[in-house]
Amino acid sequence: MSSNREKIRVSVGVMAHNEEANIGRLLDALINQHLHEVEITEIIVVASGCTDRTEDIVREYMEKDPRIKLLVQERREGKTSAINLFLKHAKEDICVVESGDTLPHEAAIEHLVRMFKDPKVGMTGAHKVPVNTPDHIAGLLTHLRLRLEHQLCLEIPRLGELIAFRKVFDHIPPDVSMDEAFVEALVVKRGLQVRYAPDAIVYNTGPTSIRDFVKQRRRNHAGHLYLKHKYGYKVSSLENSRVIKIALKELWGAIQFIYTLGLLAVLEAWARFLGWYDFVIRKERYEVWDMAWSQKADVAQERERLVEQVPPSTLVDPSAVQPQEGP
Repeated sequence: MSSNREKIRVSVGVMAHNEEANIGRLLDALINQHLHEVEITEIIVVASGCTDRTEDIVREYMEKDPRIKLLVQERREGKTSAINLFLKHAKEDICVVESGDTLPHEAAIEHLVRMFKDPKVGMTGAHKVPVNTPDHIAGLLTHLRLRLEHQLCLEIPRLGELIAFRKVFDHIPPDVSMDEAFVEALVVKRGLQVRYAPDAIVYNTGPTSIRDFVKQRRRNHAGHLYLKHKYGYKVSSLENSRVIKIALKELWGAIQFIYTLGLLAVLEAWARFLGWYDFVIRKERYEVWDMAWSQKADVAQERERLVEQVPPSTLVDPSAVQPQEGP
């Protein structure tokens, strides 16, 4: 195992406003990260205008872990202001910024930060996974949007919620609302690369109503347009041709799924009819049945072939990426 001097040292900043429901679990998740090539030297929580127990909970965790620090803004001044306060106090050259309403997977920081072993990398972003159940339209839209965003990020990174970057700047202009996009612009301007870390999973809750869904998307789009207008930087989500291409690909996948589902229904109905015919008309009992010989194969060999053809992320046991339970 690498020594501490060889590890990538990072400062983690958590931006929080009235996050008493989540901040304890978030700090637990950060404290218990599975780290090998990365070391978290400090966890700075910026509590902005909190009127609940967020600050008290953070202070309780400060007694458990000396890396945890609390910075208090008496008034809520926006996420950009909170990030600037974090940057002023962060001691490491590589910073991680996480929203207080998210929860990182136990290996998220490792996957996110170890990319900085490459000196050409200036910024990385995590893979957002919604915890909303898609049993209502707003939850379904959130899942679909983040799935499309994931596919887009695999081509052109568009980062948010949990990011890491080299501290090649001191602050973000206060008029910028889309802070992650502006950091991306600053990093690109300095000739560094922006990379997406699909294995760095961060969980969040999307809007649970159509009204909030539209409000969130409206605010984000206006912020991106302002960034393009004033600072000349165009985020990947404004690349309409790429977004449409990915959406059409997903649509074609849905059409194939519906076709396959229909074929499955027809074949299942036909098989059940034949089974009824064998049992009722032919009086067949199948004590020794005719084998389905195509099932007889080397299972391990077939699985290896599947792994070669299908992305490993789709074969991971879902239980391995569930959010950790807090106290």
